Amino acid sequence: MSQFEKSLFENLIVGDYANEGDLIQLITDEEDGQQGTEDFKEQIPILSVRNTVLFPGVVIPITVGRQRSIKLVKKAQKGDKLVGVCAQINPNVDDPSWEDIYQVGTVAKIIKMIVLPDGNTTIIIQGKKRFQIEEQVTDDPYFVANVKYLDENFPKSSKRVKALEESLKEAATRILHLNPEIPREAQVALDNIDNTPFLTHFLSSNINAPVESKQKLLEINDGVERATLLLEFMLKDIQMLELKSEIQKKVHTDIDQQQRDYFLRQQMKILQTELGEEGPEKEVEDLRARGAQKNWSPEVKKHFEKELDKILRINPSAAEYPIALNYAETMVELPWNEYTQDNFDLKHARKVLDTDHFGLEKVKDRIIEYLAVLKLKQDLKGPILCLYGPPGVGKTSLGKSIAAALGRKYIRMSLGGLHDEAEIRGHRKTYVGAMPGKIIQNMKKVKTSNPVFVLDEIDKLSSDFRGDPSSAFLEVLDPEQNFAFMDNFLEVEYDLSKVLFIATANSLDTIQPALRDRMEIIEVTGYTQEEKVEIAKRHLVPKQRKEHGLKANQIRFDKSALVKIIEDYTLESGVRNLERAIGKVVRHVAKSIAMEEEYDPRINSETVRKVLGAEIFDKETYQDNSIAGVVTGLAWTSVGGEILFIESSLSRGKGRLTLSGQLGDVMKESAMTALSYLKSRAEELGIDYRIFDQYDLHIHVPAGAVPKDGPSAGITMLTAMASVYTQRKVKSKLAMTGEISLIGKVLPVGGIKEKILAAKRAGIREIILCKKNKRDIDEINENYLKGLEFHFVDSVSEVLDIALLKSKVNHPLHFVFQEEKSSN
Repeated sequence: MSQFEKSLFENLIVGDYANEGDLIQLITDEEDGQQGTEDFKEQIPILSVRNTVLFPGVVIPITVGRQRSIKLVKKAQKGDKLVGVCAQINPNVDDPSWEDIYQVGTVAKIIKMIVLPDGNTTIIIQGKKRFQIEEQVTDDPYFVANVKYLDENFPKSSKRVKALEESLKEAATRILHLNPEIPREAQVALDNIDNTPFLTHFLSSNINAPVESKQKLLEINDGVERATLLLEFMLKDIQMLELKSEIQKKVHTDIDQQQRDYFLRQQMKILQTELGEEGPEKEVEDLRARGAQKNWSPEVKKHFEKELDKILRINPSAAEYPIALNYAETMVELPWNEYTQDNFDLKHARKVLDTDHFGLEKVKDRIIEYLAVLKLKQDLKGPILCLYGPPGVGKTSLGKSIAAALGRKYIRMSLGGLHDEAEIRGHRKTYVGAMPGKIIQNMKKVKTSNPVFVLDEIDKLSSDFRGDPSSAFLEVLDPEQNFAFMDNFLEVEYDLSKVLFIATANSLDTIQPALRDRMEIIEVTGYTQEEKVEIAKRHLVPKQRKEHGLKANQIRFDKSALVKIIEDYTLESGVRNLERAIGKVVRHVAKSIAMEEEYDPRINSETVRKVLGAEIFDKETYQDNSIAGVVTGLAWTSVGGEILFIESSLSRGKGRLTLSGQLGDVMKESAMTALSYLKSRAEELGIDYRIFDQYDLHIHVPAGAVPKDGPSAGITMLTAMASVYTQRKVKSKLAMTGEISLIGKVLPVGGIKEKILAAKRAGIREIILCKKNKRDIDEINENYLKGLEFHFVDSVSEVLDIALLKSKVNHPLHFVFQEEKSSN
């Protein structure tokens, strides 16, 4: 009950004023002005009250419990029965001082005093006139003060006053109607008030507002201002009561709806039982029957039966029922120890792999090895293979071929951008919208426990506040642990050890080291031009022709057309862009056929240029270096190998080294290492040591807008510096790659196959490599090495002996340092 309702109710039932007539008489007395004619003393006792503000004309009961207040009340009861009532600022203060009470209050007359059995005293008082404390006389044994009485400044009856009075009554009536607990007599009392000032006081005393707000109303001298602020407080109270009423109605409606639904479900249950139709018990029995056919362990079976018993105890209308039912259905839909038969025909497997993919011999050999061991042992935990290589080389599609070769089901799960650990381990089933992780979801979808599971783009996993998915994969991809994989939703162990997981990645740098350790890394290098031509003939052209509805006799690609597309319109290790370019040419032919235009079904290089437009990429060719300081290097990129030129020049200065071409930190360190080596071996190389102090060296790698980094250009930079310092030109048609150390050792680097192919495309004839890279050359098909001569070296001195010509070139810059002759 609100403060308004409580106070109004107390006004009707307390003491001798329990009947309607007495209360109306008090109101009438106040309206007639009889109370205002009394002569009040300037010095009066002050009674401090908690949580109450007394207004003139209002009758309220007050319980007096403090000894100081009891003495005051008894003294006043024997005298003129007048006391000054002031509200307490802080109601929690038990023994208030002058600073703890408001300075504006209301003088009141004690109408009745009742001594209760517990020692407390209740007084019924009626407010008479407002006052303000002028002087504090004493506080012992109770507060006594000199006061100044405040007159009411309320204008004569006017339209504004009349409107305010009607608005106040309407608001009070609205409050009474919003709460049916208030007695009907309250409306009668309200209707009998015709005096606007008293109406304001009466309602101010009973509004649902804090003491601070009521005190503010009491301190206002202007009656119209007080009535306006009062109306504002009452309208806020009405809004709160209306909202409360609306909420109660809605809750009541929801409860009625739930009861209605419950009775309807009970009736429906009885009807279904009579008709023999399916009900909750029937659903559970069906699940139990399906579970009996599952080949699961005793622990899992016991857990499943326990879940079914729990479902029977849950009310079908409860929120937990569909969650429990969904969990049980998930368990019976999973393939528990259900396997497909592996095909151990190794020749058939090899044929499938060769048909679907040209090249990739290392990967095919590894799959055949796995099949061979599985055939002999009949029990082999699934290995974790990671196919690592540039985009478009067939890593993902290789998974389908492996599944076809083994006769297993195939699943692909994309991990790019996955950053929620729950996507792998699942959610707790108690959460709203809980579901198992994607591993279990895919196992349920494929209906077998030994599929080929491709984890695509495993290097693009990310982590945030929701967890680290790569750490969750540590259990999934560990053959020693995944036989008991625990999904948060499933809550029981699930065997993943028979699954053949195949991960794909473009880069190993972003894979967590612990996760990388659990996988067998198989590098899938880029395709050569010859391999791309064969792939286009065998796979890409037939696929695009079929997708665009053309017959074999309607389009035919010459080898020259495929070579032109590969060299001039695609720059990649894989064949993805090659397939797009072929598709564009096929669409051009399809348009001509559909429009019944004349066309040549034979596609040659001229047709390709007409359809695809001007060449996009320039063929990498060797640039003859006619001056000293220019060296050809080999680099590896994500789209294959490339040749790059390192240029160096000298200018008069103070020995500064300048590097340009957007070089990374590793290449900058290689340049500084090379320069330090040359300074330490200047005499052996025939370089005057004073060059380093009197000339600035500038190293530039063209294509400055392209970032470059890596250790492979170490010997290339050193050769360029040695060439420019000695003015000896580098041998023609020569390229090199390798890392250097400070003491002049040549170290091995990666990406040899791609670099060799790039050198061959560019017309290079001789290549300098580290001796340890000879093993990489041995793995390359001999057909790709024709026309190339390799120099395998251990030290920088061998590199310079091979690369630099003996004679100096004619150049305007001559390094002539004359010794200063000392005069006699």
